[in-house]
Amino acid sequence: MEHEPPPAEELARLDRELAELDARRAQLLTRRTWLLAALRPPAQTAAPGWNPSGWGAPPGAPAQPWGYVPKQPSAPRGAQNVLLTLGGLLLTVAAVAFTLVSWGSMGIGGRSAVLAVVTLGAMAAPAVLLRRGLAATAEALAALALVLTLLDVYAVHAVAAPDTDGLGFTAVASAVLAALWTAYGLALGKLRLPLPAAVVLAQWPLLFWAWAAGAPAPVVGWALLATAVLDGAIALWGKGAGVRVTACVGGSAMGFSALMVGLALSTTASGPLGAVAPGVLLLAAAAAALAGAWRAPKGFARTGGVVAGLAAVAAVGGVPASALPDGWRVLAYLLCGLALTGVVRAGVPRDAARGVLAASGAVVAGALVWALPALAAVLLGPVTLLSDVWAGSPEGFRSALGSTLPWAELAAAPVVLALVAGLLGAAYRWWPAVVRITAPLAAPRTADTGTPGAGVPGAPGAAGAAAPWPGWSGWSGWPGAGAGARKRPASATLRGVAGAGAVALGWGAFLLAGALLDVPYALAVAGETALVGGLLALAVRGTGGDRGATAVPVTALVAAVAGAVSVGVLALASEGASYAVFGALAALFAGAAVRAGAEVPRAVFAVAAVVWGTVLTGLAGRSLGLAPQETAPLVLVVPALTVLLGARLRRNPVALPVELTGALGALVAVGLAVSDAPFLALVLALCGVLAAGAAVRPERRPVAGYLAAALFVLATWVRLAASEVSFPEAYTLPVTVPALVVGVLRRRRDPEASSWTAYGPGLAATLLPSMAVAWTDTDWLRPLLLGVAALVITLLGARYRLQALLLLGGAVLALDGLHELAPYVVQVAGALPRWLPPALAGLLLLVVGATYEQRLRDARRLRDVLGRMR
Repeated sequence: MEHEPPPAEELARLDRELAELDARRAQLLTRRTWLLAALRPPAQTAAPGWNPSGWGAPPGAPAQPWGYVPKQPSAPRGAQNVLLTLGGLLLTVAAVAFTLVSWGSMGIGGRSAVLAVVTLGAMAAPAVLLRRGLAATAEALAALALVLTLLDVYAVHAVAAPDTDGLGFTAVASAVLAALWTAYGLALGKLRLPLPAAVVLAQWPLLFWAWAAGAPAPVVGWALLATAVLDGAIALWGKGAGVRVTACVGGSAMGFSALMVGLALSTTASGPLGAVAPGVLLLAAAAAALAGAWRAPKGFARTGGVVAGLAAVAAVGGVPASALPDGWRVLAYLLCGLALTGVVRAGVPRDAARGVLAASGAVVAGALVWALPALAAVLLGPVTLLSDVWAGSPEGFRSALGSTLPWAELAAAPVVLALVAGLLGAAYRWWPAVVRITAPLAAPRTADTGTPGAGVPGAPGAAGAAAPWPGWSGWSGWPGAGAGARKRPASATLRGVAGAGAVALGWGAFLLAGALLDVPYALAVAGETALVGGLLALAVRGTGGDRGATAVPVTALVAAVAGAVSVGVLALASEGASYAVFGALAALFAGAAVRAGAEVPRAVFAVAAVVWGTVLTGLAGRSLGLAPQETAPLVLVVPALTVLLGARLRRNPVALPVELTGALGALVAVGLAVSDAPFLALVLALCGVLAAGAAVRPERRPVAGYLAAALFVLATWVRLAASEVSFPEAYTLPVTVPALVVGVLRRRRDPEASSWTAYGPGLAATLLPSMAVAWTDTDWLRPLLLGVAALVITLLGARYRLQALLLLGGAVLALDGLHELAPYVVQVAGALPRWLPPALAGLLLLVVGATYEQRLRDARRLRDVLGRMR
């Protein structure tokens, strides 16, 4: 039962709810007014204690700002800023014009008086304005004062010291101005411009001094580095965001320039002794960057770590690299880059250490990219042999590649790949130890001490805590962790990546070693084939059960397929090598398909084995001296075997990929025979036999049955066309009549059988060839008889609701009518005005568009009617 309150009680409840809604509305309106006021710039400099985040209030306002409504400014700030900017700009232009134009018309006393009065006045005015709360006006005059001091320096040099060296004078002047504006900015702490301007001026004294003294490049590098260190100190301890940002930008530019100077000197050094001086510069830059990263925030700390790591690699690696040949210098840098991984035990802060490790990874990646062109040449070079198959065995591996790479300069490429592959393989093998060593870099910091992992939920040893980032499940599960804990999924993935990298790089190292040693051709082919076998064994064996384990066999599988293609193309230089390699590949991949445990690798192995077998049959035809069309029936041997294998495998998941690959082989055979009609008819008939053999199986019958019928009919047409038969009905009607009789008997025994199965092949055997001949027949008898027959078949299909008869007969009747009307249509189209066909087409589109919904319903109704037919 529903309770109906008395009217008085319900009225009182409604009044209470309306009052609450009114109170809530007033509260929201008050909050909206406060937010609009907070978004406007304040009328004056914020008082101490003001929180500009939008959720605080000025002193004296309520703690919760819902009821606080600040006083609106009397004038928009935008107009005031525009006026101040224009005024300062006009004064600046006037000062520049006075200095450059009117300076010479005054005496030395007048000049000094004007400069002193104007500059001192411009610098003193902001102090008075700040006391009166006019901060924006003070900033504008401070900007004018800055320009005036620069003009003062120019004027002093032009009049008092015209013979002084310009660079040296600029160095001294920029240092003096930097000190002056630093003191000025500290004295007037509320101004935002002087201190950033002082930072900008401080960038130039050392650099201009070095240039003025004609110092060598190392001294210029040290000047740039010293300036960058000064900028870093300002960025860490400077006052105000503007000062710190300006120092960061200046330090980045100066530090990068210093690093480029040191790197250029190191890479062009004539020997180890010559590389020591730039190495010291680079090491000093690395130490400065690491020192800055020690105290910088997270993002800057990682950037500093990256810079420190790269500079250290360039410094230390440049000394031995200068004594090595060009092809081996990259190895020196790579070893130094790998040595950076020791930072995990160096006590460096976590973010800086991560940056150093990122630098190590960048050095390794750069070395690998350096070796990629040679590896690509080894893999893709044999493609040049396709233009002249079986031209003869080359003398060496390199001559088979057809590459013009400077192999002497790539001598260290296989060593680089092998070294990185070995380290990744060792990491994969002893992954638990790697996890324990790198745990301090992955553990989160505590909020108070910054100690990695101490007392933080989710850190090693902290039980039952929340995950610090997605995918984290602690470092438990490895040796030394708590009992019963789980492994971290991300760690397993990283382990798989390490194993996959070891496999890929090791494979590339073997290939490159053969090319650089220029081993004999036979040895190169045999070695690459054996390497494919080893990769297949690794892909089949795989690894155990963690999440990252699949990366290793998948990488081995991809490398095996790529290597098989490469060695297969390489073997095409010699007939004997071609048979040996493709036979071995077919056997290896077939064996891998038998031994593989997972469905997808097994299917890939089986498909590859079918492809290599198809290539073998094509090679056999070439050895027998057969023409391409004569080789086509031989190529069908492998598709026939796939049909038999599919019947043996039945519903095994591998059966369908194997049969589809065999079908592609049959398509290749058709392509080989397309130039010769009799052979094409034979190949099509053989393909029809194979499709019919596959249609024996119930699961393949819906597709293979229709395909077999189409292939047989197509083979018949091709054969008739090849024999230049002008009356194909004499050959097709004897097939059509018994086929239709069989179809009638089939329909009597099974009324639910499709008309396409019962009558489609028989009708198509005569109608379609006759239609093809009728289109080229100039006589009237054949089109007339064909049209009558098609009309009768169409009417029978409509009468007995047989889809095959209706569609086949209607299509042939329409094409036959179009053939008969075509000359008249062409004649009429030639007599019509040029504008009439586009007009009629546009009118038709308008009519169809206007009745689109009705036409759509008609189309759906027609589809339903056809769908209900058998």
